[in-house]
Amino acid sequence: MPEGAQPARRPEGRNRLLPRASRSLRLQLLAWVVLPLAGLAAVNLWTSRNGAFATADLVTDRMLIGSARAIAEQVSMIDGVLDATVPPAAIEMFDTGDRDSVYYRVETADGRLLTGYPDLPAAKGRAGSDTTYRGQALRLRSYSHPIFGAGTASPIVVTVGVTLSGHDAMARQLWFRAFAQQLALVLIAGLFVLVGLRRGLAPLLKLRDAVRSRGRTELAPFSVPEAQSEIRPLIDALNVYMERVRAQMAAQRRFVANAAHQLRTPLALLSTQAAYARREAGADARDEALAALQKSSGRLARLAEQLLTLSRAEPGSRRPREDRIDLTEAARGVLESLAPVAVSRRTDLGLEADGPAMVTGDGTMLREMIVNLVDNALRYGRAGGKVTVAVSAIGNEAVLTVADDGPGIPPEERARVFERFYRVAGAVEEGSGLGLAIVREVADNAGGSVRLSDGPAGGLTVEVRLPIARG
Repeated sequence: MPEGAQPARRPEGRNRLLPRASRSLRLQLLAWVVLPLAGLAAVNLWTSRNGAFATADLVTDRMLIGSARAIAEQVSMIDGVLDATVPPAAIEMFDTGDRDSVYYRVETADGRLLTGYPDLPAAKGRAGSDTTYRGQALRLRSYSHPIFGAGTASPIVVTVGVTLSGHDAMARQLWFRAFAQQLALVLIAGLFVLVGLRRGLAPLLKLRDAVRSRGRTELAPFSVPEAQSEIRPLIDALNVYMERVRAQMAAQRRFVANAAHQLRTPLALLSTQAAYARREAGADARDEALAALQKSSGRLARLAEQLLTLSRAEPGSRRPREDRIDLTEAARGVLESLAPVAVSRRTDLGLEADGPAMVTGDGTMLREMIVNLVDNALRYGRAGGKVTVAVSAIGNEAVLTVADDGPGIPPEERARVFERFYRVAGAVEEGSGLGLAIVREVADNAGGSVRLSDGPAGGLTVEVRLPIARG
């Protein structure tokens, strides 16, 4: 690392910095329910506030018109003169304990003041209106009332105004009542959501406890009968994963047991041959024993190499690779490396290819697949015979075939030869029984298939089909 450089933070470090609420499903669900409900309650409170003031306006206007009517009905003609007397009830109806001030004015149609405050403005329009009078906010309402025998002085106009202390107190009371109702609604809804989440998440918590309580080797399927339909896919996925793990562990146990069995015999043979070589005094006998020892060690090395290749070919054993490989070039390289083996067996080893056949996959494993196919053909083919490797591109597939003229494999045993360590009964050549198992694993990992058939010369033809690389 360069001097002064800071080490990179681990991704999980950021997760620890996240708020606890963002990692809690219960709190997230509660927030998704309560927060929108609180938002709707806030909108409702705003409309309730407007409604409360509208209601207060309506009640105040009704009181003002009632007061104005009571005053107007007391105006009468006495000896040809209009007399205006303000009844106490017209003023006392505004006595709500908020110490509001009441102002009034009674005037004739021709503008003559009969009683009241001369500078009190008239109400605008037929409904109540707001104004400022003597430094106070005021709500006004005017009422027109005809007087019989008053002549041009009829109708009289009565204007009554009241300060807004009682009006505002009424609006606040109505609004606070709506606020309390909305707050209680949100709290009760949150309480019910918490109870519902507690009951709804119970199967998920039960599944969590079941996972935690499992032993290291316990891989039985999980069963939560009361789980909801949304949680069942998770349980099914866990059970499928457990089944894969169980199958993989069983395969590994079988592999280890078979590998131990397969290695035991060559190692014992090596030990015996080494002891025999040490006992031999003659140079020829010792050379013969050492040659046998060398041959056995080569077989053991090949077995170990195939075991390692098979373990690498298993899914999940290594990081997936997406190499672009030309099967034609890969096959040509394999044939060049195995040419000495073909010469020693006097086998005609040839390649037939129309051109490049590009595939995508693990280049190392694909080459190992070809090595095992050609090695099997050379090993089990007829000495002095012929082995042909062909590569072609057919449609969306690259086709690799390896054909020999050996004894072949009976049709009833072709399904079993892909099993690990399986050998055809009566085979004269020594082998590990891993070659075709490796071929099947590599082809499956690359999305391809393997098929066995009779060769044109009576031997065996192995056909591998792989998807053509895109682009």
